[in-house]
Amino acid sequence: MKTDALVQQLIDSYGNWFETNAENRAGGAARMTQELYPYDHIFSPIQINKLKVKNRLVMAPMGNCQMAEETGRPNQKMLSYFFARAEGGIGLLTTGLIPVSHHIDASVTEKGNFSYFPRIDGTRTNFMGWRDLAQGVHARGSRIFIQLTPGLGRVGNPQCLLTKYQLPVSASWNPNFYLPDVPCRPLLDVECDRIIRNAGQAAMDAKVMGMDGVYLHGHEGYLLDQLTSPAFNRRKAGKYADWQRFGIDLIKQIRKKVGPYFPIMYRIDLSLALNETYGKRMETVKSLKGFQNGRTVADTLNYMENLVRAGVDMFDVDLGCYDNWWLPHPPAGMPAGCFLDVSKVAKEYFSARGVKSNVGVDVPIVAVGKLGYPDLAEQALRDGKCDMVMLGRPILADPEWANKAYAGKVSDIRPCIGCQEGCVNEFVEGGHPQCAVNPRTGFEEIVPRSFPKAEVSKRIAVVGGGCSGMNFALVAASRGHKVEIFEKDDKLGGKLWPASTPMVKYDMMNYTKWLIAQVEKAEGVTVHLKKTVDNKFLKKEKFDVVVYAGGAQGGDKLPPIPGIADVKTVEGTDLLVKPELLNGAKKIVVIGGGAVGIETAYWLQYEQKCDVTVVEMLQYMIDGACTANRGHLIHYFEEAGGKLINCAKVVGFGSGNSVKIERNISKGVPDPYCTWTPIIPKNVENPLAPKMGPESLIETIPSDLIVLCMGRAANDAPYYDAVAQHVAPEIYNIGDSLQAGNLLTGNRAAWHIAAKV
Repeated sequence: MKTDALVQQLIDSYGNWFETNAENRAGGAARMTQELYPYDHIFSPIQINKLKVKNRLVMAPMGNCQMAEETGRPNQKMLSYFFARAEGGIGLLTTGLIPVSHHIDASVTEKGNFSYFPRIDGTRTNFMGWRDLAQGVHARGSRIFIQLTPGLGRVGNPQCLLTKYQLPVSASWNPNFYLPDVPCRPLLDVECDRIIRNAGQAAMDAKVMGMDGVYLHGHEGYLLDQLTSPAFNRRKAGKYADWQRFGIDLIKQIRKKVGPYFPIMYRIDLSLALNETYGKRMETVKSLKGFQNGRTVADTLNYMENLVRAGVDMFDVDLGCYDNWWLPHPPAGMPAGCFLDVSKVAKEYFSARGVKSNVGVDVPIVAVGKLGYPDLAEQALRDGKCDMVMLGRPILADPEWANKAYAGKVSDIRPCIGCQEGCVNEFVEGGHPQCAVNPRTGFEEIVPRSFPKAEVSKRIAVVGGGCSGMNFALVAASRGHKVEIFEKDDKLGGKLWPASTPMVKYDMMNYTKWLIAQVEKAEGVTVHLKKTVDNKFLKKEKFDVVVYAGGAQGGDKLPPIPGIADVKTVEGTDLLVKPELLNGAKKIVVIGGGAVGIETAYWLQYEQKCDVTVVEMLQYMIDGACTANRGHLIHYFEEAGGKLINCAKVVGFGSGNSVKIERNISKGVPDPYCTWTPIIPKNVENPLAPKMGPESLIETIPSDLIVLCMGRAANDAPYYDAVAQHVAPEIYNIGDSLQAGNLLTGNRAAWHIAAKV
């Protein structure tokens, strides 16, 4: 089995990176500092082919699913989304992927010829949206490339088999990513030729519409990657049996259509890193077996050089594919600057071999992967590890990232928390890109950049100084209201603090400190700490508005399991902020495999050096979380020796603090460690899913301490009591006291209610 030493070293480091001296540097945690200000490298111009870009910042391509009309024409939602990032100072924007394989790759077109992707192919009715987009971005001082994809292939939606009676496609017979029992048929050479012609025409159409360049989606296992990697392309005959041929012919066709001076950018993975990630599992897991012969680093570099000869002007480089999804979509737990060594390899290779573009200039290498920290980005450029820096989620969290960094206002940049709940999970579930910490993202066409001043200044009480309460206070105060926050603890933050404790949640810590700092300096906000209030007090004070943001409940009430009162238990969120509650315990059973349970277990296994077993009633661990986030935690928790037991119910407790479980042992029980196949959305029926039988087994797990992470319920009783008592003319309920455990919906409610009071 082929492996690359550098890739293996990186893969091995992505679970325990924090065990080294990892503070505020690439490969570790990063902070929103400005020690390297002014950022002269970030804000210097760069030439791409004949195009000059004003700075070294690139907006990453994040799928613009559901941001266009059903015909594929970009609508006002999509235009406003990009205009906000152009206004924020990013030099080069890139769109999400635009397929050029409709009616060839059945997964990219919906039944009825509708599309959840924007389209530029086939009809002039779609051109207007692209023309408006290009002109609007230029008017705001930025440049924009359109990202084209030959298709999705095996990572496309397999529902086309049910809705259109067509198999998904791929380079060879490959299993579908979402439903591995669904085969993906090999494309015919003539179909590959049509895709290449379509791409050339789409590139020319984009040029005429005013776009500044074309960007090929050739990484993370999409169809272009499938056709250009021997892991997926195992064709034995025809011209595309040469795994480099399709990509090179594609570039030649585009260059032929657009001429010599229109920039062409290519996104590529230096390695799929599947062998390095899964090791022996590559030989035993049915859906992975065929993928062992991926490109080596040397193969990829040679291919990149050949692509430059064919006409490519620029690359961005990463690792991984859908089957190890946390690599091309680095979640909260991945270290900052995680792929800088990858971009450095490509840059040094081109430099050593004197590789130049077709117009005789250097080929810029763009670094990707958790670089939304100005000092880190500047250092990467100064060290020559890359020529440009790509930002995706950081500029969804704060579109003004570039403007604030240039002005030296780094402390005001709203940090991304790496949750991927809005930016990725939303469109996986059927929505469009959004952001958990910036409720305006994806709604720029209807939510203003700043809210108008209120006609009447009101006195507002906010009960609870957690995330939703603070966000409400900031927006309401900005509109001229006088806001008082009542927080029962000795500091603001609420459950943000336990959520920030594990080192893999350093982004959450950045956000927690940022949010508290914003509240502390906000005019019109008064904070009362260690202050518990009731409805009698609030009614007596005669507030104009009372907002309940008191959080969830459940931690102080033991679940009704026989014998639980006789064993040592602690709630996970309490343990995270008070690790002394471990009291020397080393063998831990965590009851509950949701996000809090797995994050707590990970922290215990790695940082507290405990031996941890997680017990979960449901079929899947961290059900509902983004595939990348759950995959990263599960994979590296197993690597550290952590144990996961799913489909198991705690039925009692035995002597010596042991835990008794009833565990389903039928063949239909999913592998709890599976990270190579995602959880299918609940509204999509999988007729091929194995059925679970009733077979079960009673087991006893020894433990020194039992950690309860069984979920919390919304604490809405004070709100309903206040409504009944007419505590104030206006009464609202937001955050965990309305819907427990969802930061995205809590922040959205805080903003929208604060905008109307």
